Amino acid sequence: MVLLFMGLFWGVLLFIFTYTISKKIGAYYIPPLVNFFASILITAYGLFIVGGFEGMAYGFLGVGCLITAIIGAITLKFLAAKGEPKQLVHRDKTILIAMPIIFAASFIILLYFQENHWIIEEGSTKYIESADHEHENYYRVTTISEGMKQVTLTLGKEYLGKEIDVKKVSKMGDTEIILEISEGEYKNHTPYIMIGVDEIKEPLTVRTEEGVVFESIGEKVMGE
Repeated sequence: MVLLFMGLFWGVLLFIFTYTISKKIGAYYIPPLVNFFASILITAYGLFIVGGFEGMAYGFLGVGCLITAIIGAITLKFLAAKGEPKQLVHRDKTILIAMPIIFAASFIILLYFQENHWIIEEGSTKYIESADHEHENYYRVTTISEGMKQVTLTLGKEYLGKEIDVKKVSKMGDTEIILEISEGEYKNHTPYIMIGVDEIKEPLTVRTEEGVVFESIGEKVMGE
């Protein structure tokens, strides 16, 4: 729903911008057409370039833009029925400057607040002393659908009675997963967590808030 509202919001910005320009030449049919073709391009990009689950997100943006095209076309029948050119006033010039700035600012805000990770599974298992615990406190990276990654962190005896929470996954530069280790419900269990990540930019760092860095299973095996 958030993406649909963003599509509506950006569609309104685009419509107002092109409507303001069209006032100069009296071609008031342009704004709905621009929004209509924008919706097609956005949806096609999501379907054929991005694809998969991520591509569906662009579909919501495209639908939002299409809705503004339809509503805008209906509204223009009352706002500009005669289709006469008009001189741009100071307010129009302000709109032409403000609309791109608002669009860019909203796009940056969306990217900043959009989550780039999700929790696939988390929990704990009862700890039993055995040879299976030769390698403890490590993570493993696997590829899941559409090239996205899964980071599975498994902790051992040192973290009995604890649980894992994701505090942050970096969005800029090398991928860094920051975790919070806190008291859990079961004192004789060790925790694990499976984290889905849109993209991993190497080198990957998995660490706690206190700075404890966990190694990958490959590094664990080679280092012993």
